[in-house]
Amino acid sequence: MKSARQQQILEVLATELETRPGARISTASLAAAIGVSEAALYRHFASKAKMFDALIDFAEESVFGLVNRILAETSDVVVRCGQICGVVLRFADRNPGITRVLMGDILVGEHERLRGRVAQFFERLETQLRQVLRDSLLAAGAQPDRATINAAASLLMACVAGRLAQYVRSGYRQSPAALWDEQWAMLARGIFVRDGADAG
Repeated sequence: MKSARQQQILEVLATELETRPGARISTASLAAAIGVSEAALYRHFASKAKMFDALIDFAEESVFGLVNRILAETSDVVVRCGQICGVVLRFADRNPGITRVLMGDILVGEHERLRGRVAQFFERLETQLRQVLRDSLLAAGAQPDRATINAAASLLMACVAGRLAQYVRSGYRQSPAALWDEQWAMLARGIFVRDGADAG
């Protein structure tokens, strides 16, 4: 359970990441933005890496909590995949500072473990998409083709990561969720439609 001060520190850090794109955030500048000393900052977080850890924790809890809800509410493969991707894009839209952490540029020069955690976040999403695709084929009595499933899940994650990268490059002006419904319709036709019929 985070204290009110810890929550404030994380919120200010996320704001600094958003409003100072391309800039490194030092503990000195963060402490100044909060209005405390660096020593006070370190009483709540042992290091800047621990602050980034907490932001990644928040991303994981938020995104995968919603993913689990999607899996519980629908079994339709097309809806599941589209909504899982949409969850990530809408999370990014609401949390631009944390998106910068997930895209990794702010982690250059930080502990290698943090970049590993971010990579794991996206790998977990791709694994979930593969599982959704595999389960759908099994439920339909079809034999899952690993290469096709892997290719489809990888394509979906490439689209999501590309939208997030565009968002960061635009200085958070170009919403990653904008036009997603239209884009998903295009992707879904390519991935799920076979011989004129919806495979989902």
